[in-house]
Parts: sequence; structure tokens; C-alpha cells
Amino acid sequence: MASTRGGRVRGFSVRSGRAALLALATAAAFVVIASAASAARVNVVSQGAAPSELPPKVFYFKTIQAAVNSSKSGDYVLIAPGVYDEEVKVTHEHSGIFIRGMDRNAVIIDGQHKPLPGGSNGIEVFKANNVWIENLTVRNFDRATPEGPNGNEIWWNGGGDTGKIGAHGWYGRYLTAYDTGLNGGYGIFTGNEITGEWDQIYASGFNDSGMYIGACPECKAVVNHATMENNALGYSGSNAGGELIIENSKFKNNSAGIAPNSENPGDAPPPQNGACGPKRPYKQGHKQLPKFTSTEIERCTIIRNNIVEENNNLAAPDNPSTEKSPWGAGIELPGDYADLVESNTIKNNVNNGVLAFEYPNPFPPTNKTIFFQVAANKVAGNTFSGNGTSGGKFAGDVLLAGGLFGEQASTNNCFSGNTFTAATYPAEIEKTWGCQNKTTPNPNVGFAAVEYLIELQEASKTRTPVGQAAPPAQPTMANPCEGVPHKPPVCA
Repeated sequence: MASTRGGRVRGFSVRSGRAALLALATAAAFVVIASAASAARVNVVSQGAAPSELPPKVFYFKTIQAAVNSSKSGDYVLIAPGVYDEEVKVTHEHSGIFIRGMDRNAVIIDGQHKPLPGGSNGIEVFKANNVWIENLTVRNFDRATPEGPNGNEIWWNGGGDTGKIGAHGWYGRYLTAYDTGLNGGYGIFTGNEITGEWDQIYASGFNDSGMYIGACPECKAVVNHATMENNALGYSGSNAGGELIIENSKFKNNSAGIAPNSENPGDAPPPQNGACGPKRPYKQGHKQLPKFTSTEIERCTIIRNNIVEENNNLAAPDNPSTEKSPWGAGIELPGDYADLVESNTIKNNVNNGVLAFEYPNPFPPTNKTIFFQVAANKVAGNTFSGNGTSGGKFAGDVLLAGGLFGEQASTNNCFSGNTFTAATYPAEIEKTWGCQNKTTPNPNVGFAAVEYLIELQEASKTRTPVGQAAPPAQPTMANPCEGVPHKPPVCA
């Protein structure tokens, strides 16, 4: 028998053996990737004539939809500059494709505010996995009415209103979505999906939210370098939790900036829950909402390193839902559980920098209302300035309101290390509600805070919405042909 002393078998060290195996695995992976790239098609969309000679596996199309229809996993759809008047739908058989514009600002998919009976969508990825959309602009795809369906510019749709996860892998980079009218619903949207990333995205002019993530108790997603402005809500995230990070982004001049929330009945299953680890989502017929017995928990839904400023825009488009939302707030936490808000700059929001409140939904309460608490959230290390200038009774840097409905359980929220320049409610919030405390009680601001929230809702209804201006050019990909096989003529 060979000796194994010192981790060796006849001169073969464990370390060198692992290195050799790693090298073999890497080489094998490279062969697989190279083989896949050589097999992939490149489907080019151009409004001009196709070149007379093309490399193998390069094909030209006049419409984006025709190019998508001819694509399968690993294929690229490259879109030449131009304005494209079409709706695009990607379905399951096209999972794993890349849709990429050659210039973010010059490749435009234009809905033209067409008054279609059911509304329209720009790009819809329906129950398709691992689809990338990059480096293009989608604009002016509208709902038929302010509260109608569709009106989404870019939508990864895992099965809206099913209450189930229907797809995984949604990826977007260098995307612009905007609407200059009143009936654009959502800019960049994903629902009923897990595992994704958005980077370098922009949205403006939407009557619901610039970007939206919903119906994923365990989202497993990152949003980075987003700019959301001139929307009813910059970000909305109904029943989206678990591993979800929004960071290094800017939310400016919306009616309200960032609003993860629990919701009933839409985008099931509720509630919004940012705690790490397995979840027990609320199910109709059960009254088991999350309970946290301590402030000392691990949180995986994180809002950090963002600029959240001047979210006071009552001229932004709205709909019957968003017109009822409290306005003039930087970060709202309606019925949220176990989220972490840290290291953000929160400034010049006229009502509140952070507005966290218990959320009976629907409200006023009926026999179908769920009394979502606001519990176990942590707000730490943020810089507040210039907030709360409206003069409202609870205007200031922070309002934490809860413990008035349901199970009296809006507890274990905590605040530490923040820089405040305006009032907080409760007062001296980093003492009794400081994160140095293992537990914290219900807020003590009473029903007067509920009256304040209703006043904000009523004020929001007085708005006079107008279409928002088209945005300036946004940063485009430095090399849109990166990773593209066969190098078609558009890459010359």
C-alpha cells in the first residue's frame, strides 16, 4: 500500500493534484465555451441592406422579432442603430439568448404612444430563462388607461399574477426606458422570477415605477448603478425579498424614491421579507406573518450606498394606486420586514427621509385586509440633510409608525450611526430604538401618525401630472461586440 503521510501518494501531492485537476477542468470548460461560441448564430437586425458577403453563422433581419424567432440558447441578436416600431416577445424556446444594441442611445424601440385597447409592451421576456438585454432604449409603450394592463418598456415576465416563480435568470445592462406621456406603466420590470442583475439602467416618466421587482420571496438579485427620476415611484418592490441588493444608484425627483413593500392581493405571495434563510410566505387562509424576537438578525434585502434626493415631484405621472401613496419621501417601508437601509445619502425630501409604517392592505380595512406590520428593519449609517421642510406634523428625517393594528407587533426596528439634521419620530430614535438594544418596542407616535399619512395621501391626489421630458443621452457600452462570435460586419 502506498504511504499517504504528509498528504502524498507516491510523490503526488494533494496540492499539486488539485492544481492539475483545476487546470484540466478549466481547459475542459474553455473547450465547451469555445465550442458553444463557434456553434452560436449572430442574428443582425438592420434597417439597411445586408452585405453581399457574410461570415458563416451570421444572418441579417429587418425586424428584431424575426431575429429573436431565429435564435436559440447562446445566440446573439445584434441591433444596428435605428428607430424600430415593433413590440418584441421572447418566449421559452429562446431562453439563453443575448439581445444587444450597438449603441444605447441610437438603438430605439419606439411604442409611439399608440392607443391600443390592451396596452402595449416594448420587450417582454415571457417565462424564458437567462435572457440578456443590453445597450438600447425603449420608449413610449403605454397602457390604454392610467390603470390598465401592460405599458411596460422592458419586462422579464415569469408569470404575472400566478403567485409562482416561472423563470430564472434576468440580466440587463446599459438600458434606457422612458415615457413622455401619462400612461407609461413601468420602465424596467421583473416579476415572478429569481436570479438576476441590472447594471447601468435608467428610467423616467412612469406612472407606477421606474424599475420594479416583484413576487419573489427569494429574489437572488442585484441592482447596481441605476438612475431613476421623474416617476411616481423610483423603485417599487412588492413582496420581493431574501437576497436582494439595491446599491450605488440614484433616485431623484420622483414623487417618492424607493418603496419596497408588502402587497395584498397583487404579486403574491406576500409579505415583503428581507431576512436571510428559508421563508414561510404568507398564504391566504393562514395568519402566520413573520415574527422577529430580536434586532440581532441577518438581513439579506439591502438598500445601500444610494443617493436619494428631492423626491417631491407632484407633476410626475400617476395612476389610481400611486396617487394614493405618500409623497415627498426618500425611502418608504410600507409593511416591510427585516430590510437593511445603510450608508445612503438621503436629502431634500420635503416630508420624510425615511418613512416606515404599518400597512393594512387593502385600506381602509375590509374582511380581506392583511395587517402587515413594519418590523425588524435596520436603518444604519445613513446621512440625512434637508428633509422634512414641508412643515407637516411628522415631517423630518425619520417617521417610524406602527403597532396600532393587527397583532401590535411592529417591533425590533432599529436605528444606529445615522447623521440627522431634522426631527425623528419617535424622538431620540437611536436610544430606545437603537441597534445596541437586543429588542425594541412598538413606536409610540400613536394614531396621529396615521392621520399624517392620510394627509400625505390626500395631498398626493391634488397633483397635476404632466408628461416628463425625454432624458439626455446615457453612457453606452464601450465595446458592444465584446464576446460576440464570428464578428459580423456591424462589428468592423
